[in-house]
Amino acid sequence: MERPATPIGPIGFVLPTFPQDMPLPGAPPAGRTGADFDPIGALASICAEAEQLGAGALWACDHLFWHGPSLECLTSLTLAATATKRAALGTCVLQLPLRRPNVVAKQVATLQSLSRGRFILGVGVGLHPEEYEQAGVDYHTRGRQLDSGINELRRSWSAGREPVGHDEPERQSAYRQLPEPPAVPVWIGGSSVAARQRAARLGDGWLPLFVEPDRYRQDLDRLAEDVAAGGRAPGSVTPAIVLFVSVDEDPGTALRRGTRWMSSMYKIPPKAFERHLVSGTAGDVADRVAAYRDAGAEHVALYVTDDRPLHQFEALVGALSAAGVPAAV
Repeated sequence: MERPATPIGPIGFVLPTFPQDMPLPGAPPAGRTGADFDPIGALASICAEAEQLGAGALWACDHLFWHGPSLECLTSLTLAATATKRAALGTCVLQLPLRRPNVVAKQVATLQSLSRGRFILGVGVGLHPEEYEQAGVDYHTRGRQLDSGINELRRSWSAGREPVGHDEPERQSAYRQLPEPPAVPVWIGGSSVAARQRAARLGDGWLPLFVEPDRYRQDLDRLAEDVAAGGRAPGSVTPAIVLFVSVDEDPGTALRRGTRWMSSMYKIPPKAFERHLVSGTAGDVADRVAAYRDAGAEHVALYVTDDRPLHQFEALVGALSAAGVPAAV
C-alpha cells in the first residue's frame, strides 16, 4: 500500500486558495495597501501556522476554469512545501482528465522529491461540464480518461522500463522521468459508486465528500468488499473524507456564515448546503468529526468555509484534542 514517507495525521486543513470575499488568501489588513501586500508570504504564513496548530496534511483544491479567483493547486502546494516541514501535502482533488497525465507525473514527481515524500496526489473527474468545455476536453468520457490517466501516471513513474513481450526482457528507454521519486500515493476523490469502485481498483486512498457518517460507514464496508473482489490486500485503500465546516460560539451564525460562503463558492443557493455543512460550536463540530473517525475515516480534511480560516481551525483543533482526537501524528 502506497503511503506518504511521512505518516499523515488524522486531521487535515484545506488551504484558502478559493477566496470568496478577498482577492487572495490572507488579504492585507485595514490600513495596508495592495502594494504593501505580499501574497506569497501570506499563503506561506497560513501553511506554517496550520502545521504549527497541528494539521497533519495541507490540501489544495483544483479548477482550471472557475467563476471566481483561484490559485493553481500544484503551484500552491510547492509553496506549502517550502513553508512546512512535517505536514503531508495533497491535491483535493486534481481533475486529471483536464491535463496531460505525463506532464502531471513529472510535476508531481518533482514535488514528491522536493518534499521528501510528503505528497499525496488526489485525483477526480469534477462535475462541471462548462469547465471541460473551456479546456477543450470531452466531459462525457471523463471517467475513462481518469482511469487511463492514472495508468499513464504510474507508467511515467516507472522510469521508462517497458516490457516488450512475454519472451523478451524488459527494455529500458534512454528517455525517462528522473529522478525517480519516492512512491506517490494516488487517492481517488468523489462520493459516487464509480469513484468508490475506482478507488478499490486503482487507488491508494478514497476521499469522498458530502456523505453522512452512517452512509460513510456503509460505504467503507462496500469499499472493503470491492478491494477484496479485486484481489487486493485488506487495508490497501486509505479511508478519508472531506468536511466543509463552520465554527462559531453561536450555532446559527456558524450555519448562516458557512452556507453563505459555500453559496458564493458554487453559485448555488445557501439552503442547498445546510445538510452538507458541519457547523456549530467547536465542540459540536469536533463531535461530528469524531463520528466520522468512529465510522472508519483515517484522515479528515477540514475545509473551513471562511477566507480567514485559521481562527476557526485553531478552535476546532482544541476541541478535537479535548475529545481525544489529536490533529497531528
